Amino acid sequence: MVNSLSGRFLILTTVFVMLAEVMIFVPSVARFREDYLLSRLERAQIASLALLANDMIDNRLEAELLENAGVLNVVLLRDSVRQLILSSPMPEPVDQTYDLRKAPAWPLIRDALTVVLVPRDRVIRVIGDPVRQAGLLIEVTMPEAPLRAAMLDYGLRILALSAVISIITALLLFLAVQRFLVKPIKGVVNAMSSYAAAPEDARRIIEPSAGVRELREAEEALKTMQMQLTGALRQKDRLAQLGSAVAKVSHDLRNILATAQLFIDRLGASADPTVQRMAPKLVKSITRAVNLCESTLAFGKVSEPPPALSRVALAPLVSDVLDGERLACGEYDISFAEDVPIGTVVRADGEQLYRVLGNLIRNAREAIMASGKSGEISIRASETESHWRIAVRDTGPGLPSRAREHLFTAFQGGARKGGTGLGLTIAAELVRGHGGKLELVDTGPQGTEFALLLPKTLAVPDDVATCDKAGAVQEKL
Repeated sequence: MVNSLSGRFLILTTVFVMLAEVMIFVPSVARFREDYLLSRLERAQIASLALLANDMIDNRLEAELLENAGVLNVVLLRDSVRQLILSSPMPEPVDQTYDLRKAPAWPLIRDALTVVLVPRDRVIRVIGDPVRQAGLLIEVTMPEAPLRAAMLDYGLRILALSAVISIITALLLFLAVQRFLVKPIKGVVNAMSSYAAAPEDARRIIEPSAGVRELREAEEALKTMQMQLTGALRQKDRLAQLGSAVAKVSHDLRNILATAQLFIDRLGASADPTVQRMAPKLVKSITRAVNLCESTLAFGKVSEPPPALSRVALAPLVSDVLDGERLACGEYDISFAEDVPIGTVVRADGEQLYRVLGNLIRNAREAIMASGKSGEISIRASETESHWRIAVRDTGPGLPSRAREHLFTAFQGGARKGGTGLGLTIAAELVRGHGGKLELVDTGPQGTEFALLLPKTLAVPDDVATCDKAGAVQEKL
């Protein structure tokens, strides 16, 4: 109850109404005290006039007049003459004098609080203006105890009334909040819970119905978001189905093309000049189709497995990659250079690092071969206190502008005709799995250079893309 919106609203309303009542209570008590004293002055004046009308009043009647007026003595100033009209024995000396003639508000409030908070049985003198100008001044002495008792009784009645008003007001506001705020909010929460259970079901999208403008705006915003999310989920489902179908087609097509590749190899031995001239082109076309199928299948996996990090000697791994690429050069004049310090050991998954370097060097080799010129591919390795850096540079024609714009985007970053752009996308994903970064350093007519950064710790530096697949251990190599 206390933690609910309506419960807190009820408590706060009660507190605020009570504070408001207290702020009203203090001036009210001060006003009550002033009216009480003025009434005593008026009664004393009436008693004085009765005595002036008949100065033969005996002592018993005089005492009765003073008792009815609630005072001890009455002094009246008339015609510049100060007269003690009524008197009785004083129980004690006068302790305080209060002048009610044009008294400011703050002194009246202060004096009233003093009477209520400081209980004292004392005699006070009160000065005021006579009613109907029946003199210049009227002055009475009176005990303060009856005044304090009357003020306490009045204050308690005011506080009780304030409490009742606060409770009734809070209950009314509580019911209003329940009706106009809490109920619509619960409706929105229920709609969200229902939609979360089956976001693909368009029937669960909320229909704005709140009468409060702010809540209705929230419902409309929620409806828009739910419609967009439902559409996105439907599109994602269709893309998943399409991807599954493409993977199946690519798998079967790869097998068919592999068989065709075997027949093409046999055709290469034919003595027919036309066959010998066309066979290499056919082989290249089928090879590109097989590579496309294999890249599509590789990219179609949900994610690469997390890297099995271990100590990997870098120089032998680079030599293995270059040996394979040298065999693929054929008659093309391409040289390979490696500048990897002996004994360099990196923390990586050896198989995945081989795939990344193999992809970069293969791309460089194919770029040089496509240019029809000789070229060089070099690999350099260096290290700092925070990371290892492996640079792959070639002297090819450089990347076209379209490839640079979508370099690591699948199916858009291909640099050569017939390429898919999946190679660099997969390579960048593998590097991110190590907590590192694959970046294009330079490209142009003089060649292209890629840099592979691998952190020496499993914590990701600020300037390196984050990847949770590598874990969160902070151990140095």
